[in-house]
Amino acid sequence: MIKLKSEKEIEILREGGKRLANILRAVKAKVAPGVTTSDLDELASQMIKDYGDKPAFKGYRPEGSYLAYPASLCVSVNEEIVHGIPSKRVLKEGDIVSLDCGLEHEGLFTDAAISVPVGKVDPALSKLMAVTEESLSRGIKMIKPGNHIGDIGNAIGSFLEQNGYGVVEELCGHGVGYKPHEEPYVPNFGKLGAGIELKSGLVIAIEPMAAIGTSKIKLGKDSFTFSTKDNKPAAHFEHTVVVTTDGVEILTK
Repeated sequence: MIKLKSEKEIEILREGGKRLANILRAVKAKVAPGVTTSDLDELASQMIKDYGDKPAFKGYRPEGSYLAYPASLCVSVNEEIVHGIPSKRVLKEGDIVSLDCGLEHEGLFTDAAISVPVGKVDPALSKLMAVTEESLSRGIKMIKPGNHIGDIGNAIGSFLEQNGYGVVEELCGHGVGYKPHEEPYVPNFGKLGAGIELKSGLVIAIEPMAAIGTSKIKLGKDSFTFSTKDNKPAAHFEHTVVVTTDGVEILTK
């Protein structure tokens, strides 16, 4: 069931979103060759604690799973798309890394992700990240009351495909606020005018995922990390947004 958020709840989400944006900005600044993925998680965890908030992902059990996610930050490197578990893995020059974090502030949740280079990267990887981030912007521009979920996915998917990238269809965005994941699903593909109608107060996380090769995915042995089936690089960007009376507001900017 989809539940629209009140003005008071949106104000709480707005503050949580600002804090989450600050955390991701700080973690991005720490990304460098020689840094471990667990180093990045430790920074995110400490900042969440310092804010007096809670990590949305640590201890979270996906529906149907008996395993709980063990970290505050998802760190996915190169062919890993989402939900990579931080470890002693050392980042190398030329890697790209997706940083995905969720924050619980005063009982309400926001979610955001960015992909960043580790040192100097191949121009093809820079383009992959730039196009994926632009697809997120194009999806967000389609949000206003009276439009539909399919309009968002159509803007994202068509732009990625025009640039020659595989659109990861088996993973998607989602409602967020009362829980880390709520209805509705927000696919990164779709038809104009299809899906639920967007209404003021709807809070959703939009997260395009694009791959240089195939869009097919595989789940790792850790039961959390999704990677491209052909082991080619992927990028991931995400914002939590709210539908307003006349358009959209990005809460995690």
